[in-house]
Amino acid sequence: MAAPAQARDICTLIADPATRTVLHEEGDCQTRVTPASTFKVALAVMAYDAGIITSAHEPKLPFRDGYADWGGDSWRRDTDPAMWMENSTVWYSQLLAEMLGAEGLTAYGQKFGYGNADFAGDAGKDNGLERSWISSSLKISPLEQAGFVAALVDGKLPVSQAAMAGAMELVQQGGMSGGWTLQGKTGSAFPRMADGNFDRARGWGWYVGWAEKGNQRLIFVRLAQDEQRHSVSGGLRARDKLLEDWAGLMAGLGGR
Repeated sequence: MAAPAQARDICTLIADPATRTVLHEEGDCQTRVTPASTFKVALAVMAYDAGIITSAHEPKLPFRDGYADWGGDSWRRDTDPAMWMENSTVWYSQLLAEMLGAEGLTAYGQKFGYGNADFAGDAGKDNGLERSWISSSLKISPLEQAGFVAALVDGKLPVSQAAMAGAMELVQQGGMSGGWTLQGKTGSAFPRMADGNFDRARGWGWYVGWAEKGNQRLIFVRLAQDEQRHSVSGGLRARDKLLEDWAGLMAGLGGR
């Protein structure tokens, strides 16, 4: 029988968004890697603030032949913001990025402190609006992810309150554990090898968001990396593993 595919946790981080206090930090939480689809949360804030997204259902954009469709049937349909976030539809992100433009993305990225805020894309390929956030120029550390989410849920990003509230509404519930409800965004991508091809045996998996229980709110970041190829995306497995670990993590913080 084949050995089970393994992933190792690179970073697990839990923090209080109101005080910006890191309550749990394990592993390497400072090295920047691609944000992959976790960038959709920041992109939603940008698009709301710029007036491009006006509600969970507007704009509804038509799918066209030639758009990225490797996500299956859910990507091959007209898509609104709620569907975009739920299905993690890449082509919708690409259209939003085009509407914002490279200068707009960079300005927002810098204001948000979103990693290196580099939307140039692959060197010499002029594809920043298509994939800068997917195994390309844009990179962010788990600590920077935590800072962005903390500012978002605490209403402290330099955008309108409506933009922050609208973006948060789009983020999906990931599950419940120990009385906590977790909401967040997964992200999956592969590192580049020296020849430019993807290292599909060492994929990254992110799960980034916030958890609520009564009047308590915490933010979390989980980043993992595979040690061999796997059929299920790294982001989904990072989410599920964090849910498994959550009760133990809360017990370690004093039984919250």
